[in-house]
Amino acid sequence: MTDTPSENPNLAQMEATHASGGVARREATIVRGQGARIFDDQGKSYIDLSAGHGWAGLGHAHPVVTRAIREQAETLVCLTESAYNDQRALWLHELTELLRVELGSTDRGPLTRVSISSSGAEAIEAAIKLARLFTGRTEIVAFQRGFHGRTFGALSATAKQAFREPFEPLVPGFSHLPYNDVAALSTGVGERTAAVIVEVVQGEGGVHIAQLEFAAAVRDTCNRVGALLVVDEIQTGLGRTGRWFASQHFDLAPDILVLGKTLGGGVPMGATIWRDALGPIPAGSHGSTFGGGPLACAASRAVLEVMRDQDIPQRAATLGRHVLDRLSGSNARVVREARGLGLMLGVELRKKVTPILRSLMERGVWALPAGMNVLRLLPPLTIAQPDLDDALTVVLEVLSDT
Repeated sequence: MTDTPSENPNLAQMEATHASGGVARREATIVRGQGARIFDDQGKSYIDLSAGHGWAGLGHAHPVVTRAIREQAETLVCLTESAYNDQRALWLHELTELLRVELGSTDRGPLTRVSISSSGAEAIEAAIKLARLFTGRTEIVAFQRGFHGRTFGALSATAKQAFREPFEPLVPGFSHLPYNDVAALSTGVGERTAAVIVEVVQGEGGVHIAQLEFAAAVRDTCNRVGALLVVDEIQTGLGRTGRWFASQHFDLAPDILVLGKTLGGGVPMGATIWRDALGPIPAGSHGSTFGGGPLACAASRAVLEVMRDQDIPQRAATLGRHVLDRLSGSNARVVREARGLGLMLGVELRKKVTPILRSLMERGVWALPAGMNVLRLLPPLTIAQPDLDDALTVVLEVLSDT
């Protein structure tokens, strides 16, 4: 237990020996992060265009978030929701006030009720339970290419058969419609539908953006049949797309909003938020041991503070336009299309993305796939423009050389 990374050259082997195998590893052992850079045990630096798979909206070891975590860790780390807590109360007030300002109200009121959890997948599970509880219906409609998590309910909402097949049978009552297909809504969503779950920008599915008429039709269809609209903003929420919430690009009013990733600043956290008129749920009907712990709430308060004080969503919008302009200007034959909103970007390729990711790593850039042939770029929203431009230069050179 006393070995440090520099003293023990076999960390990767040790981990591989005991890890589940459920997540593929890259040939690097990351031991430190600072801002938009991560560092391996050999001292090599990588510009992180993955934001830690989406959670590091403010980058790694942000001083305000780190200070909040340190101070709260010395006070009270965990407390279940069976007692009130100062950090939780303040966080709930600050988050719901942000939602009131940014997403407004509907005939069901503002988004005021919050179930706090430890991950985005857990927050999706809560949304499924709540939709069935509030409506008394059982059927859930999601969309092809959508990704909502790997727990059983979230996996049932996820469309990709490769994720689903090893674990079937899954939760009954789920169906998947074509994305951006307005006509399919009229036959696929009906009076037995409890909820429609949608990502307005599909992340894992290839960075596909909802068409305005499709987003409006989803909302109208839910209104017509009495279903609840669940918008999954686990990856898109909190500034990623250049607005506080991606729903704002589409004037879309969710009945239930799901957040995660950036929300906790690196401390595991998810949230399921619903409209005031739907009311509270019965005591004992849902909960989470670690959901709403003081440490996570303190970290999230710091995230919200920095994003508000530095207008991080607007920064993401400005930098995102710059990145998309550079990507769209590429004449690399391997590039089919560049697309995205804010700093959530995808480059669709004419070949598999894995060799591209390896080449980028060799040159000090850490990026993500989004399916077999899409290069996904999710840089920290606080990334310095020189770092961003350096990384983009590498990306464009690798694509041109492919």
